[in-house]
Amino acid sequence: MSAYVIVELEVTDPERYAAYAKLAQESVARHGGRFVIRGGPQEVIEGDWSPRMVMVEFDSLDAVREWYRSEDYQACLPMRLESSKGRMIAVEGYAG
Repeated sequence: MSAYVIVELEVTDPERYAAYAKLAQESVARHGGRFVIRGGPQEVIEGDWSPRMVMVEFDSLDAVREWYRSEDYQACLPMRLESSKGRMIAVEGYAG
């Protein structure tokens, strides 16, 4: 069953975050992930909420764990932590 990494971010250092995003994109692709949502225009429908949203689909929760714990992602993770504030979860499910 597919698993989705959902990230809610507030970017605090856009230049450093952009450098992280390039490395993260390469890491995700290397580990079989596919971006479903990666920033982009958004419209608040209810409440007061406007984070940067990212959603990545992997083949399974095991694939998410392998990606997140991988040497290449762990090498760029500090850049995200230093350039943004946010939360990340992995959810098992399917689209369709």
